[in-house]
Amino acid sequence: MSSSSSMLIGESHGATSFLNCSIDSSSLSLPANRFTILLTSSPMASSLLRNPTLSSSPSLPTFSSTITTTTPLSFRFPPYSHHHHHRRSSSASLRLSCSISDPPPPLPPHPLRRRRPDYIPNRISDPNYVRIFDTTLRDGEQSPGATLTSKEKLDIARQLAKLGVDIIEAGFPAASKDDFEAVKTISETVGNAVDENGYVPVICGLSRCNKKDIQTAWEAVRYAKRPRIHTFIATSDIHLEYKLKKSKQEVIEIARSMVRFARSLGCDDVEFSPEDAGRSEREFLYEILGEVIKAGATTLNIPDTVGITLPSEFGQLIADLKANTPGIENVVISTHCQNDLGLSTANTLSGAHAGARQVEVTINGIGERAGNASLEEVVMAIKCRGDHVLGGLFTGIDTRHIVMTSKMVEDYTGMQTQPHKAIVGANAFAHESGIHQDGMLKHKGTYEIICPEEIGLERSNDAGIVLGKLSGRHALKDRLTELGYVLDDEQLSTIFWRFKSVAEQKKRVTDADIIALVSDEVFQPEAVWKVLDIQITCGTLGLSTATVKLADADGKEHCACSMGTGPVDSAYKAVDLIVKEPATLLEYSMNAVTEGIDAIATTRVLVRGNNTYTSTNAITGEEVLRTFSGTGAGMDIVVSSVKAYVGALNKMLDFKEKSPKKVPSRNIKVTA
Repeated sequence: MSSSSSMLIGESHGATSFLNCSIDSSSLSLPANRFTILLTSSPMASSLLRNPTLSSSPSLPTFSSTITTTTPLSFRFPPYSHHHHHRRSSSASLRLSCSISDPPPPLPPHPLRRRRPDYIPNRISDPNYVRIFDTTLRDGEQSPGATLTSKEKLDIARQLAKLGVDIIEAGFPAASKDDFEAVKTISETVGNAVDENGYVPVICGLSRCNKKDIQTAWEAVRYAKRPRIHTFIATSDIHLEYKLKKSKQEVIEIARSMVRFARSLGCDDVEFSPEDAGRSEREFLYEILGEVIKAGATTLNIPDTVGITLPSEFGQLIADLKANTPGIENVVISTHCQNDLGLSTANTLSGAHAGARQVEVTINGIGERAGNASLEEVVMAIKCRGDHVLGGLFTGIDTRHIVMTSKMVEDYTGMQTQPHKAIVGANAFAHESGIHQDGMLKHKGTYEIICPEEIGLERSNDAGIVLGKLSGRHALKDRLTELGYVLDDEQLSTIFWRFKSVAEQKKRVTDADIIALVSDEVFQPEAVWKVLDIQITCGTLGLSTATVKLADADGKEHCACSMGTGPVDSAYKAVDLIVKEPATLLEYSMNAVTEGIDAIATTRVLVRGNNTYTSTNAITGEEVLRTFSGTGAGMDIVVSSVKAYVGALNKMLDFKEKSPKKVPSRNIKVTA
């Protein structure tokens, strides 16, 4: 169609579709019988038919090369029949009506990436911008076995900043001294790393509604350029009666006074959450939220703490609070949705659509019980559907770093992501069905709505490069980049020599092998003890025996022998004789990362220390015993098992307030 044509708007009436075509009659020149139409059968869906050739027939008019009339033009298409179907639909015709008019003014160009608004605690200058509040380091760490060391938390915080999250909830500082120091370190480092665009994440600390918690949280986050205190108290009837044993008026007074206390410390950014808001009475929520706004709260977070609401219910809750809470126009509304019914992402999007402009999420959706809303799912849903369905919503996330962040959290926490997990699962971009493969070969858009490159996952190379023992450092680096890993030279060197060792024993090194090696070398805790040598004797002719050699913090070697019921049992007992730190093995699992007898084995263990390894649960306030996970990888299953066990013990020892002096680990942290 020539440049003088304008918008074409269609509407559907039963079995017949009508289109009104606006055409500039003064200068339109078309090849005979050819033009472009835009069919819109509903307000939400349209299809563009490019330059269909209209055959000259009694039902279709023939156009001359120049149109000068203002008479409406109409023509009728013959009935449509797909080549796979022999029966034609009863809706036998498509009627098109075209009239002449002046073209509309051109639309303004749509920017490729909208700018992140300047940060103001209690408001957002762009009404379509959604702040991403990541709570992986706080709520995510409450997952059983997901305990993180201070070094691991710092690594993840740096990666979250690289991802571009607006707020990092770095932890619950009052939980333990280790938690406090971790939050403080993140505030001092990540919280002061301003990029060239002026971006720096808000560093947030969680606290219950009491002065001690709030004071501790402030002491931990105050060193950040943008510190925030997040305080909460329960508001549902069941929590008031059985947990708090307080009246509604008492809870209102506590909330009001504690928000005011947080502001009095010098914190200009205070978030308040009415715990279990999904089961709280509306009128009570309107009242307590109105009071904390008066006291100085800048963000109101609405948590579906037990994950009980449906998307329509949660969206209505946000809409009701927005319409009925006094002063709510002066704060930012936030969501926090648990996944107990598998609806956390849907509820979060429903809340954002209803007016919430901050969403609380975690990497890989980890968290208490069934987990939280997944950052990657929420962000990509907004990116894919924000303009079309959600009223133009957008975020400031650089989605190219999603895969790397997901892998880091998966490896540090030891919580494996299910293969069919949306966005970051191993099967998210895999196509096995013949029909799907055929479509993908013809056009990738047939079965993929997201390009893997958008999230930092490069497609398997098309150059036919197969990694093996003759592959060089450059080939390995390229493949690591395609898999989403950005490593420095020292990390690459370490991985390369492990890769060469495996390649000597395997003809072909797969992506799964490479991922396992990166996990085993890069995403490991700081070394208090290092595995040097292992020798095992086992079989049916006698007891299994193991000799294990470890290096301590000063580099001194320690050797021990032990017998057991099997090779792993005897090796673990030998490690215990050296480390002398009581621990109970809670879980042990092993997987082959690829098929074949020569596959690399990955092992994950979960251990629990004695009563000295405790922390305070943010929700219940109870003292809980910490658990620690460890992972290992190797061609030998016993070596892999011992690495995992020593890794878990290193985490446990790192958590102690007075652990031995740490040796610099060869597993350098990933630069973010």
